[in-house]
Amino acid sequence: MADIQLTDLVKSYGPTEVLHHVEGDIKDGEFIVIVGPSGCGKSTLLRMVAGLESVTSGEISIGGRRVNELEPSARDIAMVFQNYALYPHMSVRQNMAYGLKIRKLPKEEINRRVEEAAEILEIRQYLDRKPRQLSGGQRQRVAMGRAIVRDPQVFLFDEPLSNLDAKLRVQMRLEIRKLQQRLGVTSIYVTHDQVEAMTLGDRLMVLNGGYVEQFGTPIELYDHPASVFVAGFIGSPAMNFFPADLNGGQASLPGGAVLPVASAHSGAATLGLRPEHLAEDPAGPIALEVDLLEQLGANTLIHGRLQGTDHSITASVPGHADDGIGSIRRFSAAPELTHLFDAASGKRLAG
Repeated sequence: MADIQLTDLVKSYGPTEVLHHVEGDIKDGEFIVIVGPSGCGKSTLLRMVAGLESVTSGEISIGGRRVNELEPSARDIAMVFQNYALYPHMSVRQNMAYGLKIRKLPKEEINRRVEEAAEILEIRQYLDRKPRQLSGGQRQRVAMGRAIVRDPQVFLFDEPLSNLDAKLRVQMRLEIRKLQQRLGVTSIYVTHDQVEAMTLGDRLMVLNGGYVEQFGTPIELYDHPASVFVAGFIGSPAMNFFPADLNGGQASLPGGAVLPVASAHSGAATLGLRPEHLAEDPAGPIALEVDLLEQLGANTLIHGRLQGTDHSITASVPGHADDGIGSIRRFSAAPELTHLFDAASGKRLAG
């Protein structure tokens, strides 16, 4: 087990800088999720920690030891990839044991570790099968088992569930979280799926264009997003945004709606409202002209526009909503549940 420090990390390919001064302290035993859109640099950052990419400048330390110049094999990490990377001609047992065999561990120790990992992952009955005889979820368990037997200081996961169907992804991410809590190994997990990030991580590092937008707990990012980017990326369905004019604790929106806000700021701003924080209210200031209803069973998503404008808005209401395309529904929102951001920089405005 080990903590990890990322200090002023920069990664460049020739003159092009793709990671910009990344900072982060990861505690021993913590599960960190690096999340962001495709191309933001999250897999590059993970590969730098693994030693598969060189560091242009800055420092990576694992367990108090600088590892910038160390080969991957010397960093005491284990990595689980998106594509499983199993040897097709080997059995599950042989796949899991191969890395230990290369390290010349005693046969008895190899067998013990493989049996223990197989027991944890509930794949003992598959040990003599070949990968082609397994489902996608079973293959991913084998890939995790191969990492577990290494008994590393750090687990690294590079979008390990992206090849699985939706139902299996939900099941496997819960199993990964339970496994990490049971083993207590410091883990870094990369995904572009914010729901996966919210359910797995002790803390999330949100990357955007190679910059760290925010590093905090899932609830911190949900309740107090540091920027418009984080606010729009974290949460499903996505937050609604409107240009607003702030004045004396009120925000004027397009179309004439005026909302109370918990802010003393004045001037132009961007106002954010989560769909689930819009409450149906016959006298509410927000008038939504309905374009589409998404019936999800437990709740309904109402998509439309602010009345008299082209600004789209989504509201989430509990239960079933009647078909009312073209109708006007009115909503209100508690001041403490509104989010205000600087109109120019997109950064959160302090209360």
